[in-house]
Amino acid sequence: MSTEPTSIKGSVTPPTSIDSENSGVGASSQANMTTGKRKATPQRSEVWSHFTKIINSEGASKAKCNYCQKEFCCDVKKNGTGLLKYHIGSCKKNPSNVVDRSQGQLVLPRKGVEGGEGHLSTWRFDQEACRKGLAQMIVIDELPFKFVESEGFKKFMFVACPKFHIPSRTTMTRDVYQLYLDERVKIKQLLKSSCSRVCLTTDTWTSLQRVNYLCITAHFIDNDWKLNKKILNFCPISSHKGESIRMVIEKCLLNWGIDKLFTVTVDNASSNDVAIGYLRKKFNPRGGLVQNGKYLHMRCMAHIVNLIVVEGLKEMNKSVERVRGAVRYVRQSPARLQKFKECVVMEKIECKKMLCLDVCTRWNSTYLMLDTAQKFERAFERFEEQDTNFRAKLERGEGWPSVDDWANVRNLKDFLEHFYEVTLRISGTSYVTSNNFFDELSEIDILLRDAQLNSNVDFNVMAIKMKEKYDKYWGDIDKMNLLMFVACVLDPRQKLKYLEFALSEMSSSEKACEMMQKLKESLYELFDEYKPPLYSTCSQSSVPTHVSLGEPQQKMTRRMQALYKKRELEIGGEDKTSELDKYLAEANEDFIEDFDILLWWKMNSPRFPILSKMARDVLAIPVSTVASESTFSTGGRVLDQYRSSLTPKIVQALVCTQDWIRKSSSQEDIKKIEEQIQELDMIENGIFVVLF
Repeated sequence: MSTEPTSIKGSVTPPTSIDSENSGVGASSQANMTTGKRKATPQRSEVWSHFTKIINSEGASKAKCNYCQKEFCCDVKKNGTGLLKYHIGSCKKNPSNVVDRSQGQLVLPRKGVEGGEGHLSTWRFDQEACRKGLAQMIVIDELPFKFVESEGFKKFMFVACPKFHIPSRTTMTRDVYQLYLDERVKIKQLLKSSCSRVCLTTDTWTSLQRVNYLCITAHFIDNDWKLNKKILNFCPISSHKGESIRMVIEKCLLNWGIDKLFTVTVDNASSNDVAIGYLRKKFNPRGGLVQNGKYLHMRCMAHIVNLIVVEGLKEMNKSVERVRGAVRYVRQSPARLQKFKECVVMEKIECKKMLCLDVCTRWNSTYLMLDTAQKFERAFERFEEQDTNFRAKLERGEGWPSVDDWANVRNLKDFLEHFYEVTLRISGTSYVTSNNFFDELSEIDILLRDAQLNSNVDFNVMAIKMKEKYDKYWGDIDKMNLLMFVACVLDPRQKLKYLEFALSEMSSSEKACEMMQKLKESLYELFDEYKPPLYSTCSQSSVPTHVSLGEPQQKMTRRMQALYKKRELEIGGEDKTSELDKYLAEANEDFIEDFDILLWWKMNSPRFPILSKMARDVLAIPVSTVASESTFSTGGRVLDQYRSSLTPKIVQALVCTQDWIRKSSSQEDIKKIEEQIQELDMIENGIFVVLF
C-alpha cells in the first residue's frame, strides 16, 4: 500500500516546493514531427539512482525507494524531485546514512573537547550524532540558524565529512529546541534527586527591542557536594512591577516541580519586596520554607557595596571630574588618540590598556578609568605640550588636573581597589560565597575606619558618608539575614570563636554580646528544624512486642537494634550533646587560602549527618545576583539587532541550553563575567559600562 511520508522525529517536514531540475522536459511529439528534428534526450536526475519508477495497483505512477521500499509520488510536473532528494538524505536504510558498525577510526586525545581529553577513542559516522553536535555548536558559539546554509560551512562539511546531510535552518531550529527539552529533563531529574533546598537569584532586563525579561537562576549543592548553578527561566514579563515578577517566579517553580525554597537573592528594588512577600505567603503553608520564611529574602551584597561607594565618590568629585575631562578630550578624536599613543611611546610607558571613559553611576567603571589614567600622567603632560587647545579647553570646564589632583586620584584608586576586589570575590558562581560574607563585611568595616583616620580632609568626609550608608544596611543585625552569620559558623575555620572575636573588634562589647546571643538562638532554632522528630527511628508503634521466627534474619536484627535503642533511652535518657555542640566544641581548622569547604563537609558528613544537611542548604546561598545579571550579556548577544525576530520560546531555549551544556571551569574567572556584562551595557548605552 502506498503511503505518503510523514515528518521524521527530529527532522522537519519534507519540502513541498517543486524542483525545477526536470521542468520543461519533453516537448510534444507533434512539434518534433513538424520541425523534423530528433527529440532531445532529457537530462536524467540523480535521484533515479536511488529510486525505481513503478505503477501501483491503482494505476498511479510512483517512485519506489531502492533501500526502504517506500513509495512516493513522482509526477515531475506536479511534485518535482525535491521530495525524493530529501528522502535520500533521511532514509535510515541508505548505506550513506546508516551508522557504520565496523571497526571505528582511532581518534587522538584533544584538549578542550569534552570527552576527548586524556584518552584515545574511536569514531564512526552517525548522522544523528552529527546533527546533535551541530545543534550544540549553534548554541554554545551563539551562531545564527542560517549558518548551516552558508556557502563556507557547506564547503567545509563536504571536505570534512561528505556523508553528513546538512539540515536546513528550520530543521536546525527544531533540533536546538529538542536539545533544550532533552537537557531540561536532565536538569529536572537532578533537582529531584537532590534532597537539598534550592536558592534563587533573579533580576530583570530590557532588551534592545524594549521587551522586559526576567531571569531566574537556581543554586544548590547536589548529593556529590558539587555547587550547581542552573538558569531555569529567561522569559518576557509584562512589567518590572512586583505583581508581574511574583507571577512569573511562581509559574516557573511549579513547572520545574520545586516546592522547597531556601533563599531568594535580589537587589534593593521595592518590586522585589512585593514578590518575595507573596512567595513567603504561598510557600509557607506548604512547608516549603524554613523558619516560616524568615530568611527567604536575601539582599544582593554587590548592590549594597555599589551604593556605599557611589555615596563616597560624591565627595571626591572635583579631582575625578578633571581627570575625566582629560580622558574625554583625548578620546573625542581618532587623531588626538593617535597623538596620545605617540606620547605614551615617547615617555616609555609600558601599559597594554588604553584610556577608557566611565559612566558616572557605575563606580567600578570609574575605578577602571582612574586606574588606567593615572599610569599615563606623564603622557598627558607631553600631550599638553603638543596640543595647545588641550589645557585651554579643560580650564574652561572643570579645570586642568594638577599634581594634587593626580595624587588624590592615586589614593582614591588604591582605596577603590579593595572594594573592586571584594565585588569580584562575591560575584563567583562556581564556588561557595556565603561563608565569606562576614569576612568581606569586616574587611569593608576596617577600610572605612582606616579612611576616617586619614590626614586628607576629603578622604575623611568621604569615609564618613560611606560609613553612614554602611550602617544603614549592615549596622544593625536585625536588618540583616542571619543565615550569612550561620554560613560563617559552618565554616570549620571560623565557627563561633572567630565570629565572637570579630564582632567584639567591630563594635562595643555590649553590642557584640547582644549580636552573639541573637545569632546563637537563630543557629540552634535552625538546627532543630533539620533534626528528625524525637524517637522517629524507634517509636513505640514501630517496635514489635514479639519477634516472629518466620521473619528473615535481617529484619530480626533491625528489630533487636530498635529494642536496644528504646531500652537505652529509658535507662540513660537521650544524649544531650547534639551534633551542633560536638561540631562547635572541636578545634577550628587552619586558615588555608585554597581550603575546599565542600570537600570538608563531604568527608565529615558521616559524623554530622543532620548538620551536614543544613550546611548543604546554607552554603549554596549566593550573596549577589551576578549569576542572573551575567545572563543578560548572553541575552544581549542572542537578541541583537540582526536576530530581533526570534520568538521568546527560542530565546529561552538558546540562553538556558548554553548555560546547561557549556563546559564550566572549576576556577571561574570573574573578570570574564565582568567583560560579558560590559558588552551588554555597551550594546544598550553605546558606552563603557560595568553592571554590578
